[in-house]
Amino acid sequence: MNTPPPISFWEAVGFWLKLGFISFGGPAGQIAIMHTELVERRRWISEKRFLHALNYCMLLPGPEAQQLATYIGWLMHRSRGGIVAGALFVLPSLFILVALSWIYIAYGHVAVVAGVFHGIKPAVTALVVHAAHRIGTRALKNGWLWGIAAAAFVAIFALDVPFPLIVLIAAVVGHVGGRVAPAVFVVGGGHGGARQGYGPAIIDDDTPTPAHALFTRSGLARVLLAGIGLWLAAMAFLVTQWGIDGTLTQMGWFFTKAAMLTFGGAYAVLPYVYQGAVEHHQWLSGAQMIDGLALGETTPGPLIMVVAFVGFVGGWLKQVFGPDALFVGAASAACVVTFFTFLPSFVFILAGGPLVESTHGNLKFTAPLTAITAAVVGVILNLALFFAYHVLWPHGFAGRFDAVSALIAIGAGIALFRFKVGVIPLLGACATIGLLMGQFGWIAR
Repeated sequence: MNTPPPISFWEAVGFWLKLGFISFGGPAGQIAIMHTELVERRRWISEKRFLHALNYCMLLPGPEAQQLATYIGWLMHRSRGGIVAGALFVLPSLFILVALSWIYIAYGHVAVVAGVFHGIKPAVTALVVHAAHRIGTRALKNGWLWGIAAAAFVAIFALDVPFPLIVLIAAVVGHVGGRVAPAVFVVGGGHGGARQGYGPAIIDDDTPTPAHALFTRSGLARVLLAGIGLWLAAMAFLVTQWGIDGTLTQMGWFFTKAAMLTFGGAYAVLPYVYQGAVEHHQWLSGAQMIDGLALGETTPGPLIMVVAFVGFVGGWLKQVFGPDALFVGAASAACVVTFFTFLPSFVFILAGGPLVESTHGNLKFTAPLTAITAAVVGVILNLALFFAYHVLWPHGFAGRFDAVSALIAIGAGIALFRFKVGVIPLLGACATIGLLMGQFGWIAR
């Protein structure tokens, strides 16, 4: 089997655009799509190099699938290839979410729309429980890691400890534990061994590192200066236009912090987004947050794109451009939030990629990440309880129990755990149930 011919930049652009529209299924599904397309079918990159890049992306805060696309695009076509690959992974879902968010905020009280969301919300609760189980079975390999997860759950559920502090404490525990009891924090890779048989790839196991991917101090400095410069320029513009306390400025600062805390995937950072966006800034309500997650689950792209919904609703309700420009203000807020959320991911890849490619060695300092992942399981379980409370007791414990939503949630859980139903078919079925409930007037007000 011959090596495929080199891929032009514009041919790669066409693929990254297509990927942006078909990247359903969360990180696991998106990574599986890229593996099928890039390793097995097109043979742009070998499995060993693919997994090497993925292992690095798994160590970083941020959406690993989007970062993996950025990494491969950068490796093939320099910085512009990485920027285009990462951007096209996000932009289709941004446009789709802006449209869906507008329908939601403008027509959310219409019976049809309300019915659809009434069916989806219990399914989202089941999805979060399933995510906690999925991550937990992979991450909690011994009693010590179970203990970290339990402590994180108690900290956020009972003590209301901020998510960033939980991450910091877990990292310190992992750092110390990795030295004192290293066997506890050696969990092993979750991606399996590299399989042979796909044939030679354009970037094969023994393909020399391209010149642009070699590490240099000057290259690192250029990337860091460009990233920091873009952040400062954007923040300076927001401050000069709307002041330090303006809604858009506060969104930019808050989601910059959130972007640095997305260890373990979007589910892990959602409690932090909830604490800041719902409780502190009051950009949207808790019920709207659940609706936003439901929309994020039904659109392509990384699940963390739910932040675009948060930005849109917050921009609409806060009337950032005034009452006569609600849509423009909301759409601008969604774009601002997306920019500040994803900018660090590009910097991480373009700055750190040369170190990974030049060394081809095992990554160090994984013990803190192992501890953080364990803590994330407890945090996600807390998120599941939060969603269940709002779905099953929509008017608080003093109100009536929503038995229909409970039945939908149980059915969704059985579909996920027993029958391994995919996210899109599950949400489609639950949305249909909710739609029928709305038509027959079975939705409690």
